[in-house]
Amino acid sequence: MIAGIDIGATNIKAVVLDQGYALVDKFQGPTKDDGKTKSWMAEVKNMVDTVVKKYPDLSCMGLSAPGIPDEGNTCISFMPGRLYGLEGLVWSQYLGIPSCVLNDANASMVAESRIGAAKGYEHAIMLTLGTGVGGSILIHGKLYTGFRQVGGHLGHLSIDMHNSFRSITGMPGSLEDAIGDSTVKARTGGRYASTTELVNAVREGEEEAQKIWLESVRALAIAVAGLANVLSPQALVLGGGIASAGNLLMEPFLRFLDEYEWRPGGKKMEIKTARLGPFAGATGAGIFASEYFKS
Repeated sequence: MIAGIDIGATNIKAVVLDQGYALVDKFQGPTKDDGKTKSWMAEVKNMVDTVVKKYPDLSCMGLSAPGIPDEGNTCISFMPGRLYGLEGLVWSQYLGIPSCVLNDANASMVAESRIGAAKGYEHAIMLTLGTGVGGSILIHGKLYTGFRQVGGHLGHLSIDMHNSFRSITGMPGSLEDAIGDSTVKARTGGRYASTTELVNAVREGEEEAQKIWLESVRALAIAVAGLANVLSPQALVLGGGIASAGNLLMEPFLRFLDEYEWRPGGKKMEIKTARLGPFAGATGAGIFASEYFKS
């Protein structure tokens, strides 16, 4: 058995998988991150203890967390402002079981590439459209994270250099700013507080909502077309809460891609929707751990 843990802002999720990556069991509990103490660490440890007690033959543990892992995937080396105490925490030592950690967006890509929407593709990119925009890159069937594992932050691609708002990386006019849920209120002049409100207004035929939504989707398509020029993926996987807008997202997105994607010789990305849902991060972490400790 192998286990994966996904440490989110609100909840901690865990899965137990067999050696074929089939789901055996899953668990969930609150993160209890107060931003000032290490209380969330105790919640992770309690969940791990619960899993280990039920499955004492676990061979390894993988963790999915926000931030940038060190080169050996033993800890998160950089994650300012969230989960106090996360930076530098060596998980194998803390949990007392062979463990490794990877970025949460990359964990979702691992899951989707092994048993989900990106299975069978050698080259793919993934965008997780939620509070922000997470990203991940698959090349020759393996995660590409670049120098010091900073690569893959596709949500911080700039699509508007004149925008005064800067992302956490310092990038002006990022894709995350254009479509992420956290900026809806700012980019709609306070008219809508969330993507859910904006999308509902689009469904109700509000003209201003439709205009704002189409601009966001157009920005997404332009960014994806640019990434396709650089990476030439076989497939794009879209996940996250905003992707659940369904045809309201996909119909204009595909129409814009027809306009902007460069398709020499009939080259064209396949567009997929993520399949593994809220436990994708935990599942990917478990799979990553299995492969990590076999290598």
